[in-house]
Amino acid sequence: MENNKKLRVAITHGDTNGTGYELIFKTFAEPGMLDLCTPIVYGSPKVATYHRNALNIEANFTIINDATEMAENKVNLLPILEEEVKVDLGEASEESGNAGLVAIDRALEDYKKGLFDVLVTCPLDNNYKFHFSGQSRYINDHLGIMTEGLTILVNEGLRIALATRNLPLKDVCECLTKNVIVKQATLLHNCLKRDFRVSCPRIALLGVNPKAGDSGLLGSEEVDIIQPAIEELASNGIQAFGAYPSDTFFGNGDYEQFDGILAMYYEQAFTPFHIIPATNGINYTAGLSLIRTAPDMPNNLSQAGKNIVKIDAFRNAIYTAIDIYRNRSNYDEPFANPLPKLYKERKEEGEKVRFAIKRNDNMPKE
Repeated sequence: MENNKKLRVAITHGDTNGTGYELIFKTFAEPGMLDLCTPIVYGSPKVATYHRNALNIEANFTIINDATEMAENKVNLLPILEEEVKVDLGEASEESGNAGLVAIDRALEDYKKGLFDVLVTCPLDNNYKFHFSGQSRYINDHLGIMTEGLTILVNEGLRIALATRNLPLKDVCECLTKNVIVKQATLLHNCLKRDFRVSCPRIALLGVNPKAGDSGLLGSEEVDIIQPAIEELASNGIQAFGAYPSDTFFGNGDYEQFDGILAMYYEQAFTPFHIIPATNGINYTAGLSLIRTAPDMPNNLSQAGKNIVKIDAFRNAIYTAIDIYRNRSNYDEPFANPLPKLYKERKEEGEKVRFAIKRNDNMPKE
């Protein structure tokens, strides 16, 4: 296993009116970044030069015609735009948004050819001029596979996954079923073990109603859907707890007792993720063969062209993608040539009883 090899990191330039090139140039100006990985930027030399001049920063890149030509210790830039793109820094436009999607399309083509190891995407926002489904969903839908990925928000203190995709609140309960929750919680469990190397993950499930339904007074989804899902997860050997009311769960710091959290809808995940003091937040699409991360930067366009963007989240997106690649390699290696079983495995009754007690205890602290 070549665990210490320098990985090939594909980077899409995002919205060409946004902060993508500033993030790339500033990150790879730091000593040691090119020793860690070999970047290949899917973008435009002309747009890159425009950003460099507008920001008045020093930045060098090498233009290549194909991903197979990437050189180590260089910022490789692969042109993906046939036509020139007008750049209006900080302005929303359909043209600049589409330029970001073209970069993703080309990167996915090269991924299928095995030409890079991990993908990091620069910010590309859904806005009033450019409407699309979001990068996570776009990548999932255009990989050409039937598997559906799981969005996980990651920073130093939190790993929050979404049980439902970006939906209007009125549609959330309609899309929540026991099978959906079991599927998403299982994906989170497997991701924590394989991608983050958590040996025995503890997962908290949040309620969907105020006060987690208050024993059915404020809604029945917790009793009818979430609790049966927890029972099934437990029978599958997954440590799942809940359902917890999100206000006290985050307000009391109970989230610190868990390795992962499954939120039922968008705001339930993103609001605490943006408020709880932690830095370097990223968005990770789990459950796919492609390892893809992105910096969590909601103010992409408003910061563009001002030379004020902080690179911590983008740099952490690169670090995390590399860590996940190596974690997967370490996790998968023992399964490549497994020894034949010489005995029949049996679960001890004592373990079942102990696990059931923990699972039914609605308090996260033991």
